[in-house]
Amino acid sequence: MPEPSHDHSGSHRDLVSIVEPSHAFSSKIDAIIVPSARPSNCLAEAARLARELKCHLVVLCSRAATRSEAIAFISKVAPGISVVAIDVRSADVHPAVNFATSRRLMHTPMHRGGDTSLKRNLGLLLARTAGWRRILFLDDDIQIDDAADIRRAGSLLDSHAAVGLAIGGYPDNSVVCHAHREAGGEQDTFIGGGALVVNVTATTSFFPNVYNEDWFFLLDAGGLRPITIAGTARQQQYDPFADPERARSEEFGDVLAEGLMALLDVGRPISDADADYWVSYIDTRRRLIAAARPSPSRPDADPERDERIRASLDAALTCLSSITPELCVDYLRAWHSDLERWQAMLGVERTATTIEVALKELRLEVQATIQTAFDTDGPISAVTVPAVGRL
Repeated sequence: MPEPSHDHSGSHRDLVSIVEPSHAFSSKIDAIIVPSARPSNCLAEAARLARELKCHLVVLCSRAATRSEAIAFISKVAPGISVVAIDVRSADVHPAVNFATSRRLMHTPMHRGGDTSLKRNLGLLLARTAGWRRILFLDDDIQIDDAADIRRAGSLLDSHAAVGLAIGGYPDNSVVCHAHREAGGEQDTFIGGGALVVNVTATTSFFPNVYNEDWFFLLDAGGLRPITIAGTARQQQYDPFADPERARSEEFGDVLAEGLMALLDVGRPISDADADYWVSYIDTRRRLIAAARPSPSRPDADPERDERIRASLDAALTCLSSITPELCVDYLRAWHSDLERWQAMLGVERTATTIEVALKELRLEVQATIQTAFDTDGPISAVTVPAVGRL
C-alpha cells in the first residue's frame, strides 16, 4: 500500500472525474439554498438563477443578512419567484443538528464560531421534508454565468450523490494554502459547498461545524462518495490575509481534511488515519507553514502584505500547536458517531409534503412568498407564510 507523501499535496483533482454532460440532457432543480451572512444585495445572483431555473429560493440568514431585508430585496430584483427567508440563530440549535463533533471542540482553540454548516444542514432537512430531490447549495459570493450548467449538473445526480461546479475566479482555498501558492508552491482547488448540486434522496451525510465542512459532507466512512465536477462558477475576490483569526479558525479543519485527502490520494482508506498517521501529518503541516512564510529578499516583496501573511501563518501555527494526534482520532470517532445518528434519522420513513408543512414541521421561523406553480408568464399563485415558531 503506497504511503502518503511527506510533502503537502497541492491537488486532489485525481480523486474526481470531470464530466461534460450532454447539452441534450438537463434536469429540473427544485431549490437553490443560500447560507447568507452578507447584506441583501449579495443575493442578486441567487435571485437571478432562481428566476431562470423557475425553482424555489431558500435564504438562511445571519449576521449582516436578515430575512426581512432578503425578502424586500429579492421582491425588487426578481419579482414573482418563490422565496423563503429564515433567520438562523445558532444559539437555538435544532436537536437534529446538535452534533458531538461541535461539542467536542467547544471551549477549545479549535472551536469555529461560524454557522454555515448549521445553515446547510437545515437546508438539507428542509429539502428532504419538502420532498425536493435536486438542490443547489450556492454561497452569496459565487456567480454562475450559465444557469443551464446547473440543470446539466443536475442530470448527473442519477449516478452521483453530488456534482460540484468548477470554481474559477479567485481561488477558493484556506489561508495557509493561499500562502503556499504565493510562496511558489503548487496549489489547486477542489469541489466545495459554494456551488454544489446535491441529490437529496441519495445523500446521507451532514456538514460538521469545522472548516472544510463541505469536504466532510462528500465523505463517508469509506472515502469519497460518488461525486463529479461539471459546469463552471466564479468566486469573488477577497483578501485571505485581512484577519489572522481566519487562519486560526481554519487550521483544525484544514489539518483534518487535507490529512484525510492525502490518504485517499495514494489509495488508502480514511480508517488508516490513526494516531501514528497524525503524528506524521502534523509534522508535514508544520513544515508547510514554515515554508510558506514570505521571504523579504524576493524581488516582488510587498512588506505590508507580507506582514499580514506572516501574522496569519503565526495564528495558524499557534492553533496547530494545540492539535494533537489524539484529538484528531477522537474528533473522527465523534464524526463517525454523528454520521451514524444522522443517517438513522434520515432513514425514518416519511411522506413528502408541501414546503409550507415542511417549514412548520421543522419549527422554522420564516418570512416567505411561496409560489405554488410557474408558467412562462410568471407565478400562477402565491401564498405568504407567517412566522411559525422558533428554530
